[in-house]
Order: sequence, then structure tokens, then C-alpha cells
Amino acid sequence: MCSTSAPARHRCKKGDVDSDVNQHIGISRGGRTTKIHGVCDALGNPIHTHLSAGNIHDSKEAETALVDVLLEGTTVLGDKAYGSKAIRDLITLAGASYCIPPKSNDKHPWEYDRFLYKERHLVECLFQKLKQFRGVATRYNKLARRFLACVQLACIMIWLA
Repeated sequence: MCSTSAPARHRCKKGDVDSDVNQHIGISRGGRTTKIHGVCDALGNPIHTHLSAGNIHDSKEAETALVDVLLEGTTVLGDKAYGSKAIRDLITLAGASYCIPPKSNDKHPWEYDRFLYKERHLVECLFQKLKQFRGVATRYNKLARRFLACVQLACIMIWLA
């Protein structure tokens, strides 16, 4: 742990809890950002959330999100970013089906249900609900575990509403 007296930043050893490496902060064109990855049910209620750095692609975090959710007998809706073979195989091995459109440059495109895919807006609505909470929208918390706790508290409030 780091010392809490001023200036504490200089007293932290590399790899401690307070370092930026463990705080899911990534530097991209938009600046220092954090991504919230979420899975919702058919009603738009949150089931799973976790954080990643803003410069990491969404498809790399999809497996982490899908492993923690019971998928058997469900249909997973996702956008083109989640159309990789590894993600589709993970969904199929979990006993679920998927409705993910192929990328326009895919050599072996697959069929998907366009009308079912329109229900993907529910996850977008979930993120709009999360962004209504000011602490989630602006990430006031420095520590990732505290920010994730705020996100999870917001998810609880969404479930209670």
C-alpha cells in the first residue's frame, strides 16, 4: 500500500494498488478513458458489468463478460465487433445461439435475424440509464474498485426502479 501523507504519489511503488496500471485507465484519441462492459437481460436490466482500459478493443473483453453469465438456452445479441470466430464458438459451446451480423469484409459471412438484432438497443438503453448517474458518467473515483462499486450501485438502482 502507498503512504497517505503528501505527496503520496511519489511514495508508491510500481505495481501498488494506487498505480494507474491497475485502475483501468487507457489513453486513446479521446484522452484518458475507462470502458464499462455490460451484459443485460431481455428487459434491459443489468446482469454483469466490469471495467477495462479505454484503449482495449471490446472484443477482447467479451469473453470475460460472457463466461460470468449463464448462457444456456439464450440468444446473445451483439454488434459486428463481437463477430469473431472465438466469441461465436464460446457462445455455441455454452449452449446458446447468437445474432451477430458479420463484418462487411468477412470472407465467410453468416446469416442472422435482422428483426431480432433490432432488440440490441436494450443494452444501449442500459448504458444511457447508467450515464444518468453523475458519478458514473464522469468517473469521479480515482480507484477502479470504487468506480466499479458506483457502477454496481447504479445497476442496483436500475433494478429497483
